Amino acid sequence: MTDCSMPGKKRRLPALLVLLACVAATTAAQAKETLTWLLRDLPPLTIFEGPQKGNGAVDHLLPLLIAGMPEYQHNIQRVNRARGMQMLKEHNFTCDPTLLWTAERSKFLVFSVPSIGLLSNGLIVRQRDLAILEPFLHDRKIDLAALLAAQSIKVGLVAERSYGEQLDGLLKTAPAHTLVPHYGNDAVGSLLQMQEAGRLKVVLGYWSEARYQIQRQAMVENEFAFFPIQGVNTYQFIHVGCSDTALGRAAILRINQELAALRRETLAGYYAQWLDPQLRSQYLQDAQSFFFEQGQRLP
Repeated sequence: MTDCSMPGKKRRLPALLVLLACVAATTAAQAKETLTWLLRDLPPLTIFEGPQKGNGAVDHLLPLLIAGMPEYQHNIQRVNRARGMQMLKEHNFTCDPTLLWTAERSKFLVFSVPSIGLLSNGLIVRQRDLAILEPFLHDRKIDLAALLAAQSIKVGLVAERSYGEQLDGLLKTAPAHTLVPHYGNDAVGSLLQMQEAGRLKVVLGYWSEARYQIQRQAMVENEFAFFPIQGVNTYQFIHVGCSDTALGRAAILRINQELAALRRETLAGYYAQWLDPQLRSQYLQDAQSFFFEQGQRLP
């Protein structure tokens, strides 16, 4: 072993070689595993472009996780939906901080405890088209199963997106011609444009995400209405999902430690800023009890 503290006159190797050997030994001792974070453009969780760039709820969460896990080298990579899921399946040391838990995903991913509660998906419709939904409205909630079974209204949605366990099964069994999947990177924005042009009546999605796109495209928010879906929980919870490897499982244990305090004290506010003001106070009140009820359970 090279003695890095040996007096200069007694060194048998040139000083430069000794220095290089010491640097190499130190570097090897300090080598860190590289954790690659996969981020998709999912406003208002993650925002890649525009005046609100980097101000999404998960945009604020990720630096806090990184700062709390200095034992890893962290790399952030932007991906689309398909590429991100492919990389997670390849069993590299990759994690996505924006995932809903599903049974299918749990076959190749290990999930953290819930991090942020989101108001669940519902149907977005323009005020001028409200009449078409009246047969399916009960206590201001949509009977989506009945709407799809009637086969009279096409529903726009983001292709290959999970809408949560409660809706995914229903969508899989819906007549194909009742669904209008959009495969583009800016799918929600494009679906709202189709509504604006009268080529689509309703869109399935998060109201917070739709509001972001409506404001971004200078549409009039009051011309849209949002209806929760009957039988679906008020809130859904996102998690960090890592490839199910030894490194991924170890990282999730550390992530859970960091989330323990963050999700009770900090994260709800990052999401609440994107809600309709009428919903914000109720959300923050509900968020105080989210994780006392959820505990460590999945989903």
